[in-house]
Amino acid sequence: MATDPLRFSGTESYLTSESLEAAVNCALALEKPLLVRGEPGTGKTLLAEAVSAAFDMPLVRWHVKSTTRAQEGLYHYDTVQRLYDSRFGDGKKVDDIRQYIKLGPLGEAFSSERRAVLLIDEIDKADIEFPNDLLHEVDKMRFTVMETGDEIEAKKRPVVIITSNAEKELADAFLRRCVFHFIDFPDKDLMGRIVDVHHPKLNESLSEQAMDCFYKIRGMQRLRKRPSTSELVDWIHMLKTMGVESVELDKNLPFLGTLLKKEQDLVAFADQSAGGSRWRS
Repeated sequence: MATDPLRFSGTESYLTSESLEAAVNCALALEKPLLVRGEPGTGKTLLAEAVSAAFDMPLVRWHVKSTTRAQEGLYHYDTVQRLYDSRFGDGKKVDDIRQYIKLGPLGEAFSSERRAVLLIDEIDKADIEFPNDLLHEVDKMRFTVMETGDEIEAKKRPVVIITSNAEKELADAFLRRCVFHFIDFPDKDLMGRIVDVHHPKLNESLSEQAMDCFYKIRGMQRLRKRPSTSELVDWIHMLKTMGVESVELDKNLPFLGTLLKKEQDLVAFADQSAGGSRWRS
């Protein structure tokens, strides 16, 4: 008897759009990795946490760096520890290599008794060969530990969510094997709902004023790093904490450092506040 397919519709703390829900559900049904792009602060990483929470699945995180290799996701043979134990192990047997095999994030997701969510975060930080090497293992859902000959096979196919900040182009062969979704920055309506989740008792007038200032700042032409959702949430938290009841977009805007994080952006804001150009509606 066929089971009903999983349906993702967000969580109480992670609000979604119809298009994002459709992308997640497509990836679930096709059992393909979901590649998510979007500017920082649009909730790419939090999506994996939301899927994990929605279906009560364990979450395995793999934060990619410039030096990351696909092999690291499978397992690591700790030769240094084995050498140390052979010299100073106080009689510890070192013939069993298996005790020095440490599973990586992909190996952990494969070995999980329950279906897991595997987050591969910021894949575009790695070298150009990494994505194709990675998906080769994800397609097979198994790999061999060369030092022991043991084969690790996925007990349950993990839900793979891959994030990218579009810092570099990904190969067409990689893209063909993924479901893709670009997360747009929230419009004012969705942002208002997000703010309500984090600040449910916020004064309506302050909420409107804060979001109006926020979107006008994001509309500045010279910004190097536009403030994101998390920075708006933090800014409103400070306004509430310090008892600020209204805000106006001028040079005295309180707690500006929670919104703008680069010196060039603070200079651009000061120039515009001084009358260099009009704020965009």
